Amino acid sequence: MKVQAKPIDSVRPYPGNPRLNDDAVDAVAESIRRFGFRQPIVVDAEGVVVAGHTRLKAAQKLGLEKVPVHVAADLSAEQVRAYRLADNASAEKAEWDFDLLPVELEAIAAGGFDPESLGFDPNALARILDPAKGDATGPDPGEDRYQEQYGVIVVCEDEGHQQRVYDELAAAGHQCRVVCT
Repeated sequence: MKVQAKPIDSVRPYPGNPRLNDDAVDAVAESIRRFGFRQPIVVDAEGVVVAGHTRLKAAQKLGLEKVPVHVAADLSAEQVRAYRLADNASAEKAEWDFDLLPVELEAIAAGGFDPESLGFDPNALARILDPAKGDATGPDPGEDRYQEQYGVIVVCEDEGHQQRVYDELAAAGHQCRVVCT
């Protein structure tokens, strides 16, 4: 894979990007600041982002003049469109191992890094690091994790719609859990 440093102004976001990523920009910018740019932005032959919209926004926030870019010139227009979605959708399939994650976070903290600077939600981070509070996604301590439960799945249009539905149901007194598939 060929990676080249290109002027940041030559890299343009895809205007139809369906991924809402503004909340991740600060964490990605901090990662780039601390560790350098370790993953290039993938663009098509015209310089439009295929994968790496958040990295581009983070680089702009940091005031970088050049960014590492891989030009995916060998992909067809249909492949580019599909890869844009696959790059994000495949990441959503991964889950954390909540037995190993606290060990890694504690080692990072012992090495002088603030785990909150890694992009974790502070409340989730507190639950991950304090087993008495339960894991980041699981039930409260003492609650039977494997009890039979009944639920309804609502398929939402996008993340904003999901948030509105969640807020409405929670305000009505329903116990809600967000699931991304």
